[in-house]
Amino acid sequence: MTAAAFLDLSVQLTLGMILLGLAIAFIRLAVGPSLADRVVALDMMTISIIAFCGAYAVAVDDPSFLDVAIVLALVGFLATVALARYAERRFNRENGGADGKEKQDG
Repeated sequence: MTAAAFLDLSVQLTLGMILLGLAIAFIRLAVGPSLADRVVALDMMTISIIAFCGAYAVAVDDPSFLDVAIVLALVGFLATVALARYAERRFNRENGGADGKEKQDG
């Protein structure tokens, strides 16, 4: 087996495993059961797509896909921070205050 054939096989297996992980994360995103599970699944899907872009760039020998991966990583980070902030505010609203304790009168 030549080095090129081994690299091609490795990249194909990598792309397959990334797609499998992406499918599993999508199932977790759809099923839930909690908001935190969905946020983590969405973050995992973003990371999987970034990894797919990197592996695909190696497969087709085109580094322009790495630019797409970098932009997606930045957008994914901002989305994760926004969803975490939303989840924190929702938790605080449901539990009655910024520290998670009910406010008492006087």
